[in-house]
Formats: sequence, structure tokens, C-alpha cells
Amino acid sequence: MSTKLTRDQIAARVAQDIPEGAYVNLGIGLPTLVANHLPADREVILHTENGMLGMGPAPAKGQEDYDLINAGKQPVTELPGCSFFHHADSFAMMRGGHLDICVLGAFQVSQHGDLANWHTGAPDAIPAVGGAMDLAIGAKDVFVMMELQTREGQSKLVEACTYPLTGVRCVSRVYTDVAVFDIRADGVTVTDMFGDITADDISTIIYTSGTTGRSKGAMLSHGALAANALALHQAWGFSERDVLLHALPIFHVHGLFVATHCALLSGAPMAWLAKYEDAAVLKAMPDCTVMMGVPTFYTRLLANPGFTRRAAAHMRLFISGSAPLLESTFAEFEARTGQRILERYGMSEAVIITSNPLDGERIAGSVGYPLTGVELRIAGGETGGIEIRGPSVFKGYWQMPEKTAEEFTEDGFFITGDVGRQDPDGRVWISGRAKDLIISGGFNVYPKEVELILDEMDGVVESAVVGVPHADFGEAVVAVVIGRGEEAGMIAALRERLAAFKTPKRVFFVDELPRNAMGKVQKNLLREQYAATFA
Repeated sequence: MSTKLTRDQIAARVAQDIPEGAYVNLGIGLPTLVANHLPADREVILHTENGMLGMGPAPAKGQEDYDLINAGKQPVTELPGCSFFHHADSFAMMRGGHLDICVLGAFQVSQHGDLANWHTGAPDAIPAVGGAMDLAIGAKDVFVMMELQTREGQSKLVEACTYPLTGVRCVSRVYTDVAVFDIRADGVTVTDMFGDITADDISTIIYTSGTTGRSKGAMLSHGALAANALALHQAWGFSERDVLLHALPIFHVHGLFVATHCALLSGAPMAWLAKYEDAAVLKAMPDCTVMMGVPTFYTRLLANPGFTRRAAAHMRLFISGSAPLLESTFAEFEARTGQRILERYGMSEAVIITSNPLDGERIAGSVGYPLTGVELRIAGGETGGIEIRGPSVFKGYWQMPEKTAEEFTEDGFFITGDVGRQDPDGRVWISGRAKDLIISGGFNVYPKEVELILDEMDGVVESAVVGVPHADFGEAVVAVVIGRGEEAGMIAALRERLAAFKTPKRVFFVDELPRNAMGKVQKNLLREQYAATFA
């Protein structure tokens, strides 16, 4: 069974969304089929450019009256009460904003709602302007119905129209043979999918990284992946002119979905590396424009003398995620290349949630603003649990209904397990995982606050702060540091900048921190390792 709709089925789907009492114009060609699928019990008044108000469906075969035609010269019927008037009056209705909806065909629709439907620009093509330009600016809503791809397999829903425009930012909804797309000021969203697979069906079960416990299978729908991919495609400015440098593992959403979807949506090629290696990345970089990586990629590049400003000159964007990016790495990268890494925030259960802006201030330590369609709130005060709701959020954990129920609020927000704050303008800052929160003597200690100060100290490469059992305080703050230093002196320096309850009672120096495959520090292992410190 085909997963694509026929033209009549697309028309029926459009008809489904036309409300009672609407005044509607059906453009020449494919849109005229909509008249044949309007419910008999719903009054919809159809208008034609050539002067009809009250047009009916197409006549039965053999019943055609060629004196009764629409603007495309196709025979039509008239409903009781139908009126006829001069086409100049008809265009006045169109231009005057008296139509609720017009349904048009299209050669191309851009992500911003630009419409190209009258000329392909080919020298031998015959222009077909008709009233489309008048409808595009006059109707309150412009719907487009079209097959999503050309015969050559190119998408008609594009980043920017390459054909002559009919109207600018006029299209609000696009009906295709595979999906319905809503076009809003903040981006494109998929509102329906057709055929054997629907937007609500499970696309994948992706297992969480398990940094705070057992991995869980997050069930992501086709609609969730599509919504996130479209939002990222717009947020990061991807186009067919890009070349993605891909060195990420594909057992994780970062490499499997985030990176590849942006390239695939744009028709952009990828330089595919089986794994991250400095030499291979540096060799590919001059031919690429975008790189996505985990912080470890960037620290390793910075440690390589071959990574220079000249080596990065052809790149337009470096994106980091899957683990926190140290502010020192952010600053050193900018000093070395003249470019600021774009840090984003995501998780298996929702793919990407927030991103620093492509055009705008990228601030070290911040993960930016919620993506299109994502609602984000802070529960429990100025700094608290991060909760999200939106089209890219997963449907639940595979075969774990009780766990799924625990992780959602009554009003449908997913409890991410992360702790952070949000500025009045919407910018988000992550403090850490809720499970990493330390409660010492009844006071909350957010590890990130302590780690930021530690990471600024001479001799410290990276730090991880955890809570371990303590007889008096319940939990005591302990710091595990990659680097060199003297424990007593470091604790004294920290005490000058932190409250006593936040200051680590012990500092341990190590060569490496335990990490998972995506570079996240596994603090649960550190808590286990140092659990007996104050026993």
C-alpha cells in the first residue's frame, strides 16, 4: 500500500479543514478538486475569479454545461442562491479581504511562506498569472496543495524560492501527498502525516545515556523527529551550500538525528568519518562548512597545533552539545579561530530543546533559547527543575509505563531531570542534573556553581563536584579535579568565593574523569568511588 496520497485524497484533506460559513476561492488546477470533497452538511461558499459566488462541485460526466465554467474554463455546477457578477467585482472581493481562504497550487513554497506558482523561469514556459497574486495578498489565509517532490525528486518546500514569486510570506499551510505543514513566523511544523505511517507513530526507540542510572528506551515519533529537524534546519541556517563534517557516533541522537537530519533536509553533502580523529577532521575541514561535536572534540582540536585560524577559515559554524562546554574551552576556541562555538541543549527524550542563536550573542555557559514550538519552564523557584512541552518530546519509555507517568506533570510537561534558570528574555542556563544536587546541612548546593569557580583556577583542566555521605551534614561537597594543585590551598581559595556549605571539604586530583561514550562525566561512578571519604 502506498504511503502517499492521491490528488483527490489531498483535496479531501484540505476540505476537512475548511470551516462552516467560510468564503473560499479554489485556484486553477489541482485546488478545484476540493469542491468535490466538501461535506454536504457544511455550508462553504465558493468564489471564482470570473464572477461566481456559490459554485458547486464538478458536474457528473455527460452533464457538463460549457457555458457554466470556472476561471480555469472547467465546467462547474451552481448551488442554490449562486450569484454571477462582473470579474472586476470578483477581483475587488479578492483584493478587499473578503475571502477567508484561498487554495492554490504551487511550484515552490519557502520556509517563510513565500509562494511561487505562476512561472518556473524557463524560457519556453508559458506564464499563468491569473488571479493568484491578488488572492495571495487579499485572502485571510492562503493554503497550498501540491505534491511534495518534483518528478526529479526535488522538494517543492524549500529554504528560499528560486522561481519568480507570486506572493511574499503569504502561505499559512501546505498540504502535500505525504504531510501537512504549518508555516508560522517562528518556523515550519508538521501537523499531520499520511499513509501507512502517521506523525504519531513511533519512529525509533533510542536509549538514554544512563549517566544517572539504568538506560531507558525513549520512544520518539515521526512527528517529533520531523518537528525538531525543521526547527534546527531553520535555527542553524542550513542550506544546500553547506557541507557537514560528521564524526559523531550514530548510536546517539546527536549523530543519528541532529546532524544527519539537518544535512538531509537541506540536500547538503556530508564528510562522513567513522570516528573522531584529529588528523581526519583537520584534513576534511577545508572542504566543510559546519561541524557538530561534543566538547571533547574541541578540546582535542585545541591541543593540536595544526588547528589554526586558517584551518577553520572555511567553516561557518561549530556546534557543541551532549555534555557541558567549559567556559575556558569556549574562550580559547574563540581566541584561536575568531569563531564562537554555538552550544545547544538536548536529550534523547526531546532531541534538541534550546540553542544559542545563529545570529546574535552566543554566551559561554548558556545553552540559549527554546527552539520553535518548545515550551520551557522552571519549577520550584528562580533556579529549579527544567520542564518542557512541545512537538519533539517523546511519547514515553519503552515498556516502562510507571516510569513514564512519573516523568510527566498533570499538564503534560516532561520533567527533564535537569536544573537551571531562565532569564527574562528566555535565555536558559543549566546548573546540572537534579540527581546531582547536593543537600549539605539542609542547604542546596548546585555542583555547576562550584565547578565554574574551580575551572578558573590555575592548574585546573576540568572538575566534577559530587555529594558523598557525611555523618553531620547528610552530604558533604567533594571536588574531583583533573590538573595540579595543593588541596588545602585550593579549599581556602574557594572559601573566599563561596559560602561555607558550598565549599568542598575534600579535593581529589585525578588524571581522567569517568565518562560515557558521548563524553558526559559519570558522576554516579564518582559518588560510588568516594562514598567512604567521611566514613
